[in-house]
Amino acid sequence: MMFDGVNLIAVAAAAVASFIFGSIWYGVLGKAWMKAAGLTEDQTKPDPVALGITFVCQLIMAFVFAGIIYHTGETSIRTGIISALMVWVGIVMTTQIINHRFQGRPWSLTFIDGGHWLGVLLAQAIVIGWFAS
Repeated sequence: MMFDGVNLIAVAAAAVASFIFGSIWYGVLGKAWMKAAGLTEDQTKPDPVALGITFVCQLIMAFVFAGIIYHTGETSIRTGIISALMVWVGIVMTTQIINHRFQGRPWSLTFIDGGHWLGVLLAQAIVIGWFAS
């Protein structure tokens, strides 16, 4: 199923993969993240609404990212990974660094969250590229 060159099944699979990646990432780094963010365990209990919003946002992100990869002229794992790295360095990390510096947050939070978004983009890139292969 395609939408202007974007494989919607790949988008759905990419959203699931990135959601699973995020669960694992923050499952492993949860305590360090809570400390860096200045949050308690009670403040970070999973909320079904927040998880649902997160998945919808991951779905939108995967759709837009698939469109970005498609517009490179070749949808493949290689172009997906290159696109992921460029979006991460040029958009994700720059905005996180700016936001966290103005919020007075520690660099550890920037690295934890930034690593998460790099993993999300790479997971989506690999899945979208794999479906195109």
